[in-house]
Amino acid sequence: MFDSLSERLDGIFKKLKGQGRLDEKSVQEGLREVRLALLEADVNYKVVKDFIEKVKQRALGQEVLSSLTPGQQIVKIVHEELIELLGGSAEPLNLTSSPSVIMFVGLQGSGKTTTAAKLALHLKSQRKNVYLVPADVYRPAAIDQLMKLSKEVDVPCFESSQDMDPVEIARLSLDYARSNLLDVVIIDTAGRLHIDEVLMQELVKIKSQVSPQEILLIADAMTGQDAVNIAQSFDERLSITGVVLTKLEGDARGGAALSISSIIKKPIKFVGVGEKLKDLEVFHPDRVASRILGMGDILTLIEKAQTAFDEKEAEDLEEKFLKAKFDLEDFRNQLRKIKKLGSIEGILKLIPGMGKVRDQLKNAQMPEKELVKVEAIINSMTFLERRNPKIINNSRKERIARGSGTTLADVNQLLKNFNQMQKMVKKIAGKTKKKSLIPGMGGMSPFGADPTQRDVPKSIYTKKKKQRKKRVKQKKRSKKKK
Repeated sequence: MFDSLSERLDGIFKKLKGQGRLDEKSVQEGLREVRLALLEADVNYKVVKDFIEKVKQRALGQEVLSSLTPGQQIVKIVHEELIELLGGSAEPLNLTSSPSVIMFVGLQGSGKTTTAAKLALHLKSQRKNVYLVPADVYRPAAIDQLMKLSKEVDVPCFESSQDMDPVEIARLSLDYARSNLLDVVIIDTAGRLHIDEVLMQELVKIKSQVSPQEILLIADAMTGQDAVNIAQSFDERLSITGVVLTKLEGDARGGAALSISSIIKKPIKFVGVGEKLKDLEVFHPDRVASRILGMGDILTLIEKAQTAFDEKEAEDLEEKFLKAKFDLEDFRNQLRKIKKLGSIEGILKLIPGMGKVRDQLKNAQMPEKELVKVEAIINSMTFLERRNPKIINNSRKERIARGSGTTLADVNQLLKNFNQMQKMVKKIAGKTKKKSLIPGMGGMSPFGADPTQRDVPKSIYTKKKKQRKKRVKQKKRSKKKK
């Protein structure tokens, strides 16, 4: 979403960094380009004016002009001010009551119903008992849609109908949640224009009936600056507690995300980053600011990896690597886990300094297609073939190629690459086994010895090794005598 803005800012800061010492004139010229970049990104003009003024005051101070690296100092200032512009820090949901009520409001088509299911799945992963409530009785099939999504995320859903009153639906669902000791109630209200007085009044009645802890405005990031006006109108009538920005994976210019929090002084709590139900992320202003400035977002990448990779599975895989028993079955499992992290382009966005690589891949064939082909070939193999690829002869290769819809050359290439990888794994395993004789390695870890043992002379290890061998021989002799 912020790609065009990131490219513009990257070019501006490269010029500033290349100038060595900066004066007031070069700083003002640089900030003028930053202002244009933000306006082109559809950021509210008042927000841009305040932002540039704050950066200018700090950039023309002694901390920059007297610095040996003034260009980097300006990037640092812009980064810090961007974080403040986006809200400062991540704001958690207020879930102190039991049950806690979350009310979704917004325009029609902004993604409220899907986001309700996404949030239910997110809260379920935190071991919360969630209850979905379809209160949109105006849009055809809206109730059926949420009921279907509730089954996908495996959470209960209130059985409302189109002839019911939305205020009554909210009241009855809250009574049910209390009697069944549920933790969170998510009420999906009907989409409405902020100028529709009758429907806005309905939201006010629902609010007074259930007293929600959170009133979240679901705003489409594609609407740009208009999202700010919508947010202001809903906030005036309902005093919203936060915003959820949807469709951040699209090609919108990012103006809504950079404007909305600053104008209405309410935090962005979540962002929708895809169409799948798991594609909902907590909004971290510092991480988003880093992405905009091309600094990556390694913390988000770590969090994604933690959800995709199980710790026990990782330990088992490490053991297989060290014993050189890594096979095609394990390889396929790892491919599937990598796919859970998202696209290669998406992963590169999160790694600091990988922007150029991502740009080079734009015109090239993306690796995802090759990964799909590789998985199809492995799926076409029998369990025995995956465990022991050496038994795959020409007739088996032809069968695998037909079953996977690939060519014989593709199968040969995969087996050749895997064979080379196995040889490399054996080399690593051999080196690791030698290292494992050193105390403090735990017999397994290839990452370095215990810091307290690193400076012990090798002669001590040799002496201890001889002593162990001597004890083993003595035990064998004593057994033979017996």
